[in-house]
Amino acid sequence: MNRQASTRHGVILMLTAVMPTMAIIALVPVLPLLLREFAAVPGSAVLVPIALTVPALCVALFSPLAGWLSDRVGRKRLLIGALLGYALFGLLPLVLDSLHAILAARVALGMTEAIIMTVATALVGDYFEGERRERWVSIQIATASLSAIALIAAGGALGEALGSRGPFWLYLLALPVAVAGTLILFEPNRSHIGQAAASVPGAAPARGIAGLVAITFGIGLLFYTIIVQLGPVIEATGVSSPARIGLAGAAANLGVMLGSLLFARLKAARGERLLSLGLPLVALGYVGVALSTDFYLTAASAVVISIGNGLMLPTMLAWVLRRLPPETRGRGTGIWTGAFFLAQFVAPILATALSGLVGGLSTTFLLFAAAAALSAGVALMRASGNRIQGA
Repeated sequence: MNRQASTRHGVILMLTAVMPTMAIIALVPVLPLLLREFAAVPGSAVLVPIALTVPALCVALFSPLAGWLSDRVGRKRLLIGALLGYALFGLLPLVLDSLHAILAARVALGMTEAIIMTVATALVGDYFEGERRERWVSIQIATASLSAIALIAAGGALGEALGSRGPFWLYLLALPVAVAGTLILFEPNRSHIGQAAASVPGAAPARGIAGLVAITFGIGLLFYTIIVQLGPVIEATGVSSPARIGLAGAAANLGVMLGSLLFARLKAARGERLLSLGLPLVALGYVGVALSTDFYLTAASAVVISIGNGLMLPTMLAWVLRRLPPETRGRGTGIWTGAFFLAQFVAPILATALSGLVGGLSTTFLLFAAAAALSAGVALMRASGNRIQGA
């Protein structure tokens, strides 16, 4: 089937991008309630936070397989099935009383999330080309950031009204998205897909984008470290109000959106050039967070970090999509998605380990700043070398 994708197809794919954000963000406001509810369960102090974050690990582990499946069996039906499964497993904790059963449901949710994130991204690459594709990539990052603000507010309101299980009702939102996807999305032209799709999952595309995936993992660490550690960092300035911490988090998410909009303006530039712009912002922001003892300066520094990351994330995704041929696009985007979500899972572990080694979060953030600054120098040299060669 040869069809031209339009705005309505892009909008449906953007709505699916909200689901991975909702998997974790919506439950953040009720984490203390869940900890109290399951306080009598051995190991609950560890298991409850893991139940919150384990979908990210599942995305990291299963995204390559999800991409391979989408290359084999088709994108649309796999995406619709995953949205239905997402709603089912997301709502399941409403009727579960066992923490271990809830944890199992969250693992299943993460597996459906891996399919949604990977296939939706591959469809952006299938449906759009050139500037249209890169515009939708920037919108995808901006949508995820804006939805995080709305979802954390909705999760808090539902938790306030209905208790610890209230935010789980938000997973119902996947059902209308599945219905709209069934009616509007179409399967891309698959006449070009032959034996390549039947090869070892991820092998060929991994060779073509290995360097970009490694860079994405590093950017993911820079991105998620400040998000995860923002609460303790703000508290270190003497501010413990959840409302003010939430305000700082909302501002950081707006920073990501601003960065993605900046990418939309600069998308014609080479990837190395955009990295040489984003990484110095991240380095500057981490220095500010490390040295600041003032709430407003700390929050502003977090926003600067987020603007830099918001510029670099769509840069990397668009770069990967340009590299991937249609017959391996599902597997390639699965590998990219897996690397990014693996960084989400690793970021708090790495920050905690480094803090123990170097004597605190401030020194850890200075190490992150140094790494970003060094990487910015490498990107600038690569960008300058490419310009000279082009001349």
